[in-house]
Amino acid sequence: MSAVPRTERGTRTRARILEVATEVFAGHGYHDASIVKITEAAGVGQGTFYLYFSSKQEVFEEVAKDLNSRVRRAMLAASSAAGDRLAAERAGFRAFFRFTAENPALYRIMRQAEFVAPHVLRLHYERIAAGYVAGLRAARSRGEIGADVDPEVAAWALMGVGEMVGMRWVLWGDGARPDGTGPAGGTGAPRAGGPHPDGVPEAVLDAAMLLVERALAPHRTPRPPILGGTP
Repeated sequence: MSAVPRTERGTRTRARILEVATEVFAGHGYHDASIVKITEAAGVGQGTFYLYFSSKQEVFEEVAKDLNSRVRRAMLAASSAAGDRLAAERAGFRAFFRFTAENPALYRIMRQAEFVAPHVLRLHYERIAAGYVAGLRAARSRGEIGADVDPEVAAWALMGVGEMVGMRWVLWGDGARPDGTGPAGGTGAPRAGGPHPDGVPEAVLDAAMLLVERALAPHRTPRPPILGGTP
């Protein structure tokens, strides 16, 4: 079990190890990463590493949990300052895209966790979903989203929107395929001026928010009855 530092210096050392471990796992992958690579990059001895973590597996899981905690704090801070639920959605999505632009390791670590620590991957999504569901339930009670919106289904579906949009425009870049080549007729070159300050171009955020707003809007055209089923 990960040890809790007893001193301020120990807290800094543990945080440094986690920071470097994040970079090593993201850059090399779990199987090619090693405690030696982590400690050398962090500038600490292996004995110091074992004061805080018992194994490579444990530090990997702590890295994933740390990223989860940080991205949730970023989204909560942004969405909590919004005036209503739809504004909170936009602020939360923007914060997520900005975080992933600044911390691309989030995607890389969670993709590895699917095979290395599936229970941590599930915890990652469940922790995000829990806060999301609570926010949607509160918004529904205030009439800010449709009364027929299922908060749990909506939360997981909208998390999928954020995940995929972030992968396409943040992780892969504007116009680039995963292999680094561009779309037909394109160069696949990085965006001029570097990453977008909000993680995705404003037009992409607008398009994603249009889907979100239509899904959650309190005044929508009633669904027609399903043939042979219940309305």
